[in-house]
Amino acid sequence: MVLWMCRPAAAVLAALTACLCYGPLLCAAARSQQLNYRPIIGVLAQENLPGDQLAQGSSYIAASYVKYLEGAGARVVPIRINRTQEEYAKIFYSINGLLLPGGDVDLQTSQFSQAAKIFYNLALRANDAGDYFPIWGTCQGFQQLSVLTANKNLLTLTDTKAVALPLTLTLAAQSSRLFRSFPKDLLQSLAEENITSNFHSWSLSMQNFSRNAKLKRFYKILSTNNDGKKEFISTMEAYRYPFYAVQWHPEKSPFEWIDKPGMVHSTSAIRASFYTASFFVSEAMKNHHNFSSLVEEERALIYNFSPIYGGIHAVFVQNYYFD
Repeated sequence: MVLWMCRPAAAVLAALTACLCYGPLLCAAARSQQLNYRPIIGVLAQENLPGDQLAQGSSYIAASYVKYLEGAGARVVPIRINRTQEEYAKIFYSINGLLLPGGDVDLQTSQFSQAAKIFYNLALRANDAGDYFPIWGTCQGFQQLSVLTANKNLLTLTDTKAVALPLTLTLAAQSSRLFRSFPKDLLQSLAEENITSNFHSWSLSMQNFSRNAKLKRFYKILSTNNDGKKEFISTMEAYRYPFYAVQWHPEKSPFEWIDKPGMVHSTSAIRASFYTASFFVSEAMKNHHNFSSLVEEERALIYNFSPIYGGIHAVFVQNYYFD
């Protein structure tokens, strides 16, 4: 066995015993005790923004999402659009988690949405089989997860295009997987200070969520917000799956610098960014997918690409572009 894939023999034996004797769920629990301290997270690219003067190729990833994950101890593989289902399956079984970023594409017809659906279904099947695979959705990623789960678009317009808000935490937040390890003073800041950046025109309202049986069965609401007219969900996690979604942008506070309403660079906002990223990376550490070789792994990593600087006043300071 090659050195970079080795684990202590006793740990391997314990994991195999759990798999053989107790089935896939306990098998996953046994494997997750041996954490993967070299996690690789896929970030899904999306169609270029209309009017992007610097765009190259057909798709992009904002560099802030890459930095967000790298700053918490993960490496990143860009997942390009317009690939085959077989190619996506190969990537899925090579990475340890998936981040669906914010953006502005159609959630039912875009190449982004079609790729997201493939990974979502692969993750459902993997987790059902005891193969722990986490997904994180930010803003558009939150919305995409809601569409995939409900199998319809239930989003509604809200006045939340450029505003920083505190979270209205639910009773479930304190014991949630996502928030339970957050320091109490940070949870208090999230609940009292305007530190969550919102840059979305569409939201999942409490009303629409409550009327949809699929969403209610699948997701636990951790926080809500209100635009003055409608209450909408701002943070949620799945009950049975390691799927997490935030309608706000934790990655913007430390890594984006456009000077406009909704942008917050306070200490509390930076801490919230780090703790959300650290949590998701810790979830990815429970997954043991890997590439077939170190050579293949190195070829896939984002280090092979150079971000393009858009300027300090651009929506994204840096973007990666892909064919």
